[in-house]
Amino acid sequence: MQSAALPLDEDPSPFAPASARDRLIVGLDVPTVEEARAIVRETAGAVGTYKIGMQLQFAGGLELAAELASEGHSIFLDVKLLDIDNTVMKAVENIARMGMRFVTIHAYPKAMRAAVAGLAAAGGDVCLLGVTVLTSMDEDDLHDAGYAGGVEDLVIARAADARAANMGGIVCSPLEVASLRPVVGPRLVTVTPGIRPAGSEAGDQKRIMTPADAISAGADYLVVARPVIMAANRRAAAEAIVEEIDRAL
Repeated sequence: MQSAALPLDEDPSPFAPASARDRLIVGLDVPTVEEARAIVRETAGAVGTYKIGMQLQFAGGLELAAELASEGHSIFLDVKLLDIDNTVMKAVENIARMGMRFVTIHAYPKAMRAAVAGLAAAGGDVCLLGVTVLTSMDEDDLHDAGYAGGVEDLVIARAADARAANMGGIVCSPLEVASLRPVVGPRLVTVTPGIRPAGSEAGDQKRIMTPADAISAGADYLVVARPVIMAANRRAAAEAIVEEIDRAL
C-alpha cells in the first residue's frame, strides 16, 4: 500500500498557518453551548481555531459554529462526513455557506471527490480535511474492523487519495506526519490530533505526541482539547502550548 513520493516543487497550501498561534486548534469538547462560549471567552486571542465536534453539534453546536464564525473566529466543523455522493456534496455546499474554515470528511475517495465538488459549487474559503485513521485506533483496532494492513500503510494510502481528490489537507496522528510530506507535498496541510503536553494523560488517544515533537515532525496544525479545556487556567494552558510550538519552529 506504500505510495510513490510526489513532487514537492509546487506552491504551498493557501491554508498554511501564518504564526505559532494559528497552529493551535482547541476542541470545544463540552456538553453545552454555554460551556463552549465560556472557553472561547477565556481563550480568545490565544487560540488559532476552535473545533466543534459531534458532542457539541447535538447540543446547539452547529448554530454556535455559525455564530462564532460571524464574529470572526476561525471554526473547524468536525463532522467526519461519509455518505452517498450527493449527500456529502450537498452537505459541504451548506457548510461552506456557514463560513467554516475547516471541515472533515472520512478519507474514502468517492466521499472526498463529492466534497470537493460540493465546495466548487458553493465557493468559499474552506479547507476540506480527509480523516485518515482515527488517533484512538491502533493496529489491533484496524484488524478488528477488517483491515489486514498496518496503520501507517493505511494512512499513507488515504493521504495519497486525498491529494488525488484535491482536498485541502489531511488529519493524521503526529506519529505518521513525517512520512506523509513526500506523499501529500506542500499543497495539503497536516492536522494532528493526539497532542498531549508532557505530563498530560493520554485518555482514549493511542497515537500521541507532545506539541514540540509534533511540530518538529512537520505537523502544520495541532488539535488539543482536554489539556486546555480542563485546565484551571485555560488561557494560560493555551498560551503555554503556543509558546512550545513557537520554540519548536
